[in-house]
Amino acid sequence: MADPQRRSDYIASACGADTVLRQRIEELIAANNDAGRFLGGTGDTARQAVPNAQGGTALVSAITEQAGDTIGRYKLLQQIGQGGCGVVYMAEQQEPVRRRVALKVIKLGMDTRSVIARFEAERQALALMDHPNIAKVLDAGATDAGRPYFVMELVKGVRITDYCDQNNLPTAARLDLFMQVCHAIQHAHQKGIIHRDIKPSNILVTLHDGVPVPKVIDFGIAKATTDQRLTDKTLFTAFEQFIGTPAYMSPEQAEMSGLDIDTRSDIYALGVLLYELLTGKTPFDGKELLAAGLDEMRRTIREQEPAKPSTRLSTMLAADLITVAKRRQSESAKLASSMRGDLDWIVMKALEKNRTRRYDTATAFAMDIRRFLADEPVSAAAPSAAYRFGKFARRNKAALGVAAAIVFILIAATAASTWQAIRATRAVEQAHNQVVLTTAAEELARKRVLEVAAERDAKDKARQEAEAISTFLIEVFQSPDPTRAGRTITVAEMLDRASQKVELNLTNQTVQRARLQFTLASTYHALGLYREAIPLQEKARDYFLATRGLEHPDTLKALGNLATYYAFVGRSDEALQLKEKVLLLSRKVNG
Repeated sequence: MADPQRRSDYIASACGADTVLRQRIEELIAANNDAGRFLGGTGDTARQAVPNAQGGTALVSAITEQAGDTIGRYKLLQQIGQGGCGVVYMAEQQEPVRRRVALKVIKLGMDTRSVIARFEAERQALALMDHPNIAKVLDAGATDAGRPYFVMELVKGVRITDYCDQNNLPTAARLDLFMQVCHAIQHAHQKGIIHRDIKPSNILVTLHDGVPVPKVIDFGIAKATTDQRLTDKTLFTAFEQFIGTPAYMSPEQAEMSGLDIDTRSDIYALGVLLYELLTGKTPFDGKELLAAGLDEMRRTIREQEPAKPSTRLSTMLAADLITVAKRRQSESAKLASSMRGDLDWIVMKALEKNRTRRYDTATAFAMDIRRFLADEPVSAAAPSAAYRFGKFARRNKAALGVAAAIVFILIAATAASTWQAIRATRAVEQAHNQVVLTTAAEELARKRVLEVAAERDAKDKARQEAEAISTFLIEVFQSPDPTRAGRTITVAEMLDRASQKVELNLTNQTVQRARLQFTLASTYHALGLYREAIPLQEKARDYFLATRGLEHPDTLKALGNLATYYAFVGRSDEALQLKEKVLLLSRKVNG
């Protein structure tokens, strides 16, 4: 828009009564005009003099680089990207070797002193780093007009989020790629460089011999964290300058106060990236942040707590959740539950508003993810004994299942016998106290004593039977000695041996046999051996039906377990019919 009057009219119409906005726009136009005078008017662009908004004149570029142009020893082939202050071209290096490269040059109209300083900082920052997951700098220079450029390896890849979705990568594969990104950012931090704009478009995934490799690019707004001087033109970031991408911006960046930005700002952005890889969404929607205006955007980033990944997934629309789960090779119902616990804790630790509570380093972030994948305790969780035991239990399900069954039987038997002994003792004491009654009462008391004694004998017998069951199980699981057998005895073999001994050794002890068959069936189920559990459960069911009737709690429990086992082996119709029958009977018995 070369006509100053048309430009002034347009600005007045667009801004309306907002005088502050109009003033900011006019200052930006003036800065652009100053940039033209700063760089001069020769070289790779043609320029013409036009009046500016203040009535002066400035040199404004009429054209910019295009395919076919040559900058130094590089021929531009096509534009492949555009950042906040630079344009990226695919170019061909002509000497001393011929190869395809990426060449980034400051955009036309953006070559102010602060932008040039920031751009040269990026060039120097990349030159300091040497990491397989960071794009390498190959060359640097300036155009004939004095606009700086640098040349880096051409990364033929796609955004990390797009790559994961296009290839339907499961959560574990996404976490593996993310850990590589963490190691790259850690390398940059060790060189004294903060990226400050970590987002999917700045992390491209390319294939090396068929293996996906993420590459971090665009350190265009990087800031040195040490006292090293990256460039003679380095300038302090202006107090009111908003650097970064809102959806990935840390609270301290949004604060725009005197608070210094350090490496933990990149940790926050990595947390946002991980959140998006897991759920398909950022904690705060970028479009909504921009639509809310600058002040509301800053308040949201600084103060509003984002939903946990599992919460975000569980509150999605059903259609969206199905799409997200499919892209992660998971089921809708399982995806949210897989995030609960460790992954929620890891992500939310990285997204802490208070940066002192985030991970100290990108490596610490990656190590916690490695622990999660190895099913080890993560540092983001409270290190309670219950939490650590839960992790141990998940890693040793089979052994703990058998041990729990044995311990349960022992405890139940001991508790039952102890309680019956207590009851018998109390009854004897009560009967004894009645001896002081009248003669008729004494006779009644003597009869009661005899009844209690008989009851106590019965309870003693029950206790002896429970102890016999415990002894039986202990003998089964303690023999044969694996060292004498010459090999390791598996849990399944031990259960098979126990099942056989129940049939052979407890022929005359029908109650104990039925209870043991019930317990062994439950243990098979806990180990995932559903077919082996069914015959034992059916025998227990038959006994309870014959001795206690259809509406007894033991019978209903046996029928319910049997329906569950049928479902696990694919006998769905039988399982459904049996479950419905148990439900009706349970309502009748229990209300």
